[in-house]
Amino acid sequence: MRVTLPHDLGREEVRRRLNARSHEIGDMIPGGLAQVTSNWPTDDLMELTIYALGQTITGDIEIYETQVVIAFDLPPTLSFLRPMIEGAVRSNATRLLGKS
Repeated sequence: MRVTLPHDLGREEVRRRLNARSHEIGDMIPGGLAQVTSNWPTDDLMELTIYALGQTITGDIEIYETQVVIAFDLPPTLSFLRPMIEGAVRSNATRLLGKS
């Protein structure tokens, strides 16, 4: 699953906002019981591991000058929820990148 969000913030500002708000990612998962770990293997790539609903979901956020690409590998047991998850990712990511 890939969600692309355009922005006009520049890479450094996106990176700053994601760093400042990365702790909020777990709160955005329905049910409120998600655990999220993240790391930055490069300046423009944040890797995520999400533990929720008895599943492990891996993904990443790639930062480009005018867009952010969020990609997740959904387990087969959650694939039927893809449209709902894509919508939630899109709206929550937009809030993560909002003014701070």
